[in-house]
Amino acid sequence: MKPNNILAIVLIALGIAAFAYQGITYTTREKVVDLGPIQVTADKTKTIPLPPIVGVLALAGGIVLLVLGNKKS
Repeated sequence: MKPNNILAIVLIALGIAAFAYQGITYTTREKVVDLGPIQVTADKTKTIPLPPIVGVLALAGGIVLLVLGNKKS
């Protein structure tokens, strides 16, 4: 396979994943109370949102690369 076709397929997959998940979620552990030997921690869930335009751009870029790569052959 050509490198352009591989890149196109990866972009299309990333675009579909961006539509499906709408963001990246991760968990951090933070100290709530720290009184000498007594420590209380809490898990905080945070999300980095991915706007739908990111998925659209990745999907469209992958389709354009795939079409242009096949026209040249």
